[in-house]
Amino acid sequence: MKTKAVQATGLYPATSDYTHALELSDFQRIVFVAGTMGLEKDGDAPASIDRQLEMIWNNIGAILASADMSVDNIVRLTSYLADRSYAEANGAARVRALGGRVIPTTAIVAQLLDPTWLVEIEVIAAA
Repeated sequence: MKTKAVQATGLYPATSDYTHALELSDFQRIVFVAGTMGLEKDGDAPASIDRQLEMIWNNIGAILASADMSVDNIVRLTSYLADRSYAEANGAARVRALGGRVIPTTAIVAQLLDPTWLVEIEVIAAA
């Protein structure tokens, strides 16, 4: 699979951890990962945003591995945050998980289905 960041002109600049668009070519498979929570194996949500983000990225890694992919295959990401104060931690966790690779991302502040869930992340991956 080949990826290329699309450099749009005439609009605000992208930040160092984000690109407005990503062009894909030479790929054969796409995996759409549902919103994934930072839950432990027993289904409980840890109390801290950092631990939930760690668990989310572990869970996304496991889901992608079952499709013979890894986080290196992620080409689009949407984060749903229970509070805007989680934006910095969410961005830092994403940068760590992707090894600094930039992809199109969106963060939305939303009321999640369970009050113990602080963040939910969905991704699209391609190979």
